[in-house]
Amino acid sequence: MVILGCMLPAVTRAQQKQRTYCNPINIDYGYTPIPNFATAGKHRATADPVIVTYKGDYYLFSTNQWGYWWSTDMVNWNFVFRHFLRPEHKVYDDLCAPAAWVQGDTLMVFGSTYGPDFPIWMSTNPKANEWKEAIHKFEPGGWDPAFFSDDDGKLYMYNGSSNQFPLYGAEVYPSTFHLKGYRKEMYLLQPHKYGWQRFGENMDNIFLDPFIEGAWMTKHNGKYYLQYGAPGTEFSGYADGVVVGDNPLGPFKPQPMPFSYKPGGFARGAGHGATYQDKWNNYWHVSTIVLSVKNNFERRIGIWPAGFDKDGTMYCNTAFGDYPMYLPDGKANHAKGAFTGWMLLNYNKPVTVSSTLGGYTANNAVDEDIKTYWSAASAAAGEWIQTDLGHVSTVNAVQINYADQDATFLGKKQDIYHQYKLLYSVDNKNWKVLTDKSNNNTDVPHDYVELSSPVQARFVKLVNVHMPTGKFAVSGLRVFGNGNGAKPGMVKEFVVLRTDKDKRDAWIKWQAVDNAYAYNIYTGIAPDKLYNCIMVHNANQYFFKAMDKDLPYYFTIEAINENGVSQRTPVLKSE
Repeated sequence: MVILGCMLPAVTRAQQKQRTYCNPINIDYGYTPIPNFATAGKHRATADPVIVTYKGDYYLFSTNQWGYWWSTDMVNWNFVFRHFLRPEHKVYDDLCAPAAWVQGDTLMVFGSTYGPDFPIWMSTNPKANEWKEAIHKFEPGGWDPAFFSDDDGKLYMYNGSSNQFPLYGAEVYPSTFHLKGYRKEMYLLQPHKYGWQRFGENMDNIFLDPFIEGAWMTKHNGKYYLQYGAPGTEFSGYADGVVVGDNPLGPFKPQPMPFSYKPGGFARGAGHGATYQDKWNNYWHVSTIVLSVKNNFERRIGIWPAGFDKDGTMYCNTAFGDYPMYLPDGKANHAKGAFTGWMLLNYNKPVTVSSTLGGYTANNAVDEDIKTYWSAASAAAGEWIQTDLGHVSTVNAVQINYADQDATFLGKKQDIYHQYKLLYSVDNKNWKVLTDKSNNNTDVPHDYVELSSPVQARFVKLVNVHMPTGKFAVSGLRVFGNGNGAKPGMVKEFVVLRTDKDKRDAWIKWQAVDNAYAYNIYTGIAPDKLYNCIMVHNANQYFFKAMDKDLPYYFTIEAINENGVSQRTPVLKSE
């Protein structure tokens, strides 16, 4: 039982127009529909996302969801249930790694296939789930497809998912959807040159060669940016690279570093995605976040600000990419990111719980690792988890990341929901309601509560009311705001050790800052293009293996604590 002391009436502090969001995005992810993928436990899973803007709204398609989402604001997503494959296809992969594009006044969709008999779908009213076949069988097929409609009316298709073969591209007749000539080779990975393309969690290329997959094309200022995912969806370094050309079918020149890259932090991975523009023409990139615990293909979705600099370099800003970020509301400079400045207040802070199932211990909920989680012994109402911030802090938002423990579902389920209460206290005796979702009727596996006004709190408690399936389990109870104390000092003794043995690799070291819990390492191929960021927790070294062996690299680092961010070190050059 939970004794709540003098609890205020159950009114929410979060009922206002939401200005921020937090990755992984909070959508009602379906469960894997594939029994062989669920032998280690049934679990939510999707990946390979595409967002396109159509008639002023955002449409999100991703793998095996038995439908799609639409949104007016990039935060409140409405699910539309639909099977895009016909009964005779007899596969689990309903719209796997989908392609979506706008052609004229029509939204088009096509799912991955190696065969010749999948349709291309079209709609001018997708909100109402009104679709018809543009072509009954798209005979060329293609796994991980992408279609690009150029501003001259020409249509192109790209596809490929292999650790042996390149991405391919071809022009397609926009009326008949027949290929105009043979497919051409677009790009094959070069892991001998680009370290980040090597397979494996440690980029060591053992076990398998790297995969190239997930094509996407963006046109900007007359240049064509062909994006691709690599080296493997299971790994923290899963990223989207880009090659640039003057023609939609190449030739292309690679940008040396991945443009969408998030190997550190709570939610890792930023590969196989799509780039789109919001209502103010700001660029965003949506891509795949890695879990890979119950199955290699257990994944989520993240959205990050992106753009192009004055030299035409494509970038994606993932710094603090799983902290609260501002939603678009006007023209923005995405090189500066969308981070709110609300810090994580409870990294590895003390946790108490109502019960614990086996080895799924309490601190797993505050260790900033989405792969680990705490589970209560049951799903009963009244099970709870409480985090101690250490001292009274300013709280602006809370993210609740549920985990799958003893889930019973396969495939997409509707009419399921989470219910809970979120409480706060300054003394662990007198409790007030932060938000009460006891009557919530929606599925919110990564719920994010933005407060209409901040509160002062030391303790935050999550109390279960109802779980949609399985035990009450949490991979991340994350409290954001400001600790009301001193920011960390600037990092000292920052060095990058790079030798002739392998120029793709470096050993980065620095002197630990006493009051820091994490560090951001920024790197790039020019001192004013440090577009890649790596968040490192509870360490003063990092093995960086993502470089182009033929180029110098530039580095800087900042220290992070619950009160803010330090000044960055002077930019360091490594030959």
